[in-house]
Amino acid sequence: MPVLGSLPHLRSPLPPHLLFSKLASRYGPLFGLYMGPHYTLVVSEVGLAREVLLHRGKDFAGRPKMVTTDVLTRGGKDIAFADYNTLWRILDAAESLCLDLQSCRGQSVDMGPILMRAVTNVVCRLVFGSTYDPQDPELQQVIDYNDGIVQTIARGSLVDIFPWLQIFPNNDLARLRQCVRIRDELLTAKLEEHKLTLSPGEPRDLLDALLSGSGGESGVTDDHILMTAAEAFGAGVETTSTTLLWALAFLLHHPEVQDRLHAELDECVGRNQHPSLSDRTSLPFLESVLCEVMRIRPASPILIPHVAMQDTRLGDHGVPKGTRVLVNIWAIHHDPKHWEKPDLFIPDRFLDDTGKRITPPSYLPFGAGTRVCVGESLARIELFLLLSCLLQKFHFSVPHDASLPDLRGRSGVVLQPQRYTVTVKLRQ
Repeated sequence: MPVLGSLPHLRSPLPPHLLFSKLASRYGPLFGLYMGPHYTLVVSEVGLAREVLLHRGKDFAGRPKMVTTDVLTRGGKDIAFADYNTLWRILDAAESLCLDLQSCRGQSVDMGPILMRAVTNVVCRLVFGSTYDPQDPELQQVIDYNDGIVQTIARGSLVDIFPWLQIFPNNDLARLRQCVRIRDELLTAKLEEHKLTLSPGEPRDLLDALLSGSGGESGVTDDHILMTAAEAFGAGVETTSTTLLWALAFLLHHPEVQDRLHAELDECVGRNQHPSLSDRTSLPFLESVLCEVMRIRPASPILIPHVAMQDTRLGDHGVPKGTRVLVNIWAIHHDPKHWEKPDLFIPDRFLDDTGKRITPPSYLPFGAGTRVCVGESLARIELFLLLSCLLQKFHFSVPHDASLPDLRGRSGVVLQPQRYTVTVKLRQ
């Protein structure tokens, strides 16, 4: 259809990842459509996905230019998220989370806001070194603007398909710009504080590390630093807190798995010391539970779009320069050709016969290659330390007046579980 392309045919009550999976069962693992004027390929098979992400990663390393992305990144001035020794900050945040939960023991609580505060606090410590009490208004300001950005992007905006629409009033775009303005004011204030107290060679946090490498011939400007700091929140908060919520939801559905995790933690770590990153190899079942959570409910069921930067090929098909490519991780993680009983929660699928953790080739929760998720290493560390600390100290159960969590999820920027409550009990 002229102008609109395939958009009228994509109207469906199904979320995009399920709609594209349904279309893949009809048209095959690689099919094309027009999102407005943009020719787009949808990939739903692991071999083709690896071709996009790895084997031809440079060919497909582009990102589409979108109005909302330009608003978020000041025209694409983010750079790679630096990684350095931050374990003690995460461990400290995990301890604070457990202290926060102790005041809720025996009560029915919504873990969503609690986990969001904890994970946001971790990223604040990593990015600009601030440590907040749970009720600190500045922490709440960070949570509010981040949530505003996420909710606005989640609704999807036609201006990303038809940029000329931004000349008309747009409430979502106006809210996005307001949230970005608040974000930039806070981060700019933090950046100016860091400039006054910077000690060369001794970075305290991400802002210090970026300031130390800026200026001169590096080409790294204040805008680049601010957008990289902002990207740390985009990459590190929503995905991690959502994955932890899914993990607890599945443990409520499978109490035998929670019992097994408690036993593993008691045997390998004990109760008298906090779990640390060095315990990962001693806790293969906990690692496998996290892997299974990210398989069965990937936070990003469709990866951020890629763009062909030159004429290339995908499978047996020619791909013109400028083609957008969507990789449907949901379809890949639920492909019965690669996963036995893919709709069932089976953490043992990530363990070999000796109990050691394995990584199947069709497991791609963070993507792969040159455009792999910038926060992957941080997210994996956060997930391991936060979940292990929670399960070492607490038992989670369904409140007497509540039902089990709904596992269907709701689509947005990430695939979130429906809100649910848990009863938190301190383990004796």
